Amino acid sequence: MILRKLEQSEHGSTRPLWEEVFADDTKAFLDYYYYIKTRDNEIYVVEEDGRICSMLQLNPYVLKVEASELPSAYIIAVATKEEYRGRGYMGGLLRASLNEMYAEKIPFTFLMPAAEAIYSPYDFRFIYEQNIGKIRMESSCDETQSCPQNCVFSDAALWDAEEMARFFNAYFSGQWQVCAVRDAAYYQTMIMEQQSEKGGVRLIRQDGEIRGMYAYAAEAGLEIREPLYLPGYEAAYRCSVQELLRSLPYRGGANGTDREADVYACGDSERSGQKPVIMARIVRLEELLKAMIVPEEAEVNCSFAVIDPLIRGNSRVWRITSEAGETKIHVCETEDSEGVLPVDALTEYLFGRKSIAETAEEEGVMVTDRLALELEKITKLTRIFLNEIV
Repeated sequence: MILRKLEQSEHGSTRPLWEEVFADDTKAFLDYYYYIKTRDNEIYVVEEDGRICSMLQLNPYVLKVEASELPSAYIIAVATKEEYRGRGYMGGLLRASLNEMYAEKIPFTFLMPAAEAIYSPYDFRFIYEQNIGKIRMESSCDETQSCPQNCVFSDAALWDAEEMARFFNAYFSGQWQVCAVRDAAYYQTMIMEQQSEKGGVRLIRQDGEIRGMYAYAAEAGLEIREPLYLPGYEAAYRCSVQELLRSLPYRGGANGTDREADVYACGDSERSGQKPVIMARIVRLEELLKAMIVPEEAEVNCSFAVIDPLIRGNSRVWRITSEAGETKIHVCETEDSEGVLPVDALTEYLFGRKSIAETAEEEGVMVTDRLALELEKITKLTRIFLNEIV
């Protein structure tokens, strides 16, 4: 068995394994993925009997974490040929890639799991639940209806990407503590990705200016992702979705009202539920802590031991401090510990999934009352917007 990171020129050799394991993905999508995404990603493989039998891919993202912009990696395409499963290859690939990411000072990595149970043994925990909803085709909707705000709807072209990035950063980026940094290259990639799924990114314009946008795919029905529109433009957004629904092939039902759009990462006004979507794992703890903040009036001074069974560099005693009048957290290694926090419990706490009282009840956690009071001063990362698909 050989476990190694492929050279960029070798990335295309993993496509047959992808096609075998993820058979539902279309040729158009894989053509896009292997032409665009594998240009700058990292691929780890296990080779056995002279062929690739297992792989894991890391797609690079820059994430905004509070006021910082930090490198991260989205784990995708974790796959093993059926006859080689059960040999621990996935665990080996995860350990190798996690320690490489640690060396690259990546604060945390994230993924969209096929099942929580696959990744929880490796200390991944859910950090983001996505709003979901539906928009049904209105029986009264017909071709003569126009947008209430007289907006114009069109699919974005690659040259619109810079304007799309300005729109997001001006009106939406500040709402989130954690989200992908959106620049022109980000939106160009999004446009091409959606086009590979028989969709695009729909722009809602008024007087030539973007007032809203969302990604959509139409391979099997209509899927809407990340509807972002300015206050007062919800009616225009819904009208644009109705226009797309009318364009779908007719499948029966009175006036075609069986047609509906599944909406992901929608606003609260159209939310019908939530589903856990993204799991994360701390990779380089001190880099994550240094990006987090405390209230300006708070003073913090505490220490705690971290236990990380996969990344030895995290398994240290850490001291965090912050003086009154600043929000920055300072991190250093120390010797005296006031408690013990396994990395999985710390992940759930820092991302606001559990309170300090709930965390203290977790297996392997030891937290003194004073340490609990100090840790509660950290502003948890609860406002998260991670809807990346690949």
